[in-house]
Amino acid sequence: MKSNTLLNSDEIRLAVNRISLQVLEKNHTPDNLAIIGIHTCGVFLAQRIRKVIEEQTSFVLPYGNLDINLYRDDWSLVTQNPVVKTTDISFSVENKDIILVDDVLFSGRTIRAAMEALFDFGRPRTIQLAILVDRGERELPIQADYVGLTTTVRSDERIQVMLQEHDGEDRVILQS
Repeated sequence: MKSNTLLNSDEIRLAVNRISLQVLEKNHTPDNLAIIGIHTCGVFLAQRIRKVIEEQTSFVLPYGNLDINLYRDDWSLVTQNPVVKTTDISFSVENKDIILVDDVLFSGRTIRAAMEALFDFGRPRTIQLAILVDRGERELPIQADYVGLTTTVRSDERIQVMLQEHDGEDRVILQS
């Protein structure tokens, strides 16, 4: 299997900073914002975005993480025994502007499942989507509000996001 680096550590850092500043620009003040990362890499990216926003504003954003495995409509196609992680949303999502964070946007099924899971916690005012890599080829009509990198990838290629907190390095690679 051949792999090419799409984003290196510095490019990931710049993308996270750009996304964070775009979130602030669109939302003007962070007082109604909350950030939720989708397991696994979305959790770490959400923490990074939150840190940048807090450094820029001195405002502490409510933060949570979301496991969507049991909400997926395709989990039985992937595995008969999904690994369920912890969901931790310890604040009210009612009327909040939620920034939902994931690493790669592909079919849209993960985001659909995340929204369904999120609605079990209440009704946010808005849900905005922040993605590190948008690889195109949607099956569902879902579009990110904030994107680090947009690329076109063949259906037989795979994007792998590696983050320091999980993999010991920051890198996005294209595997073909």
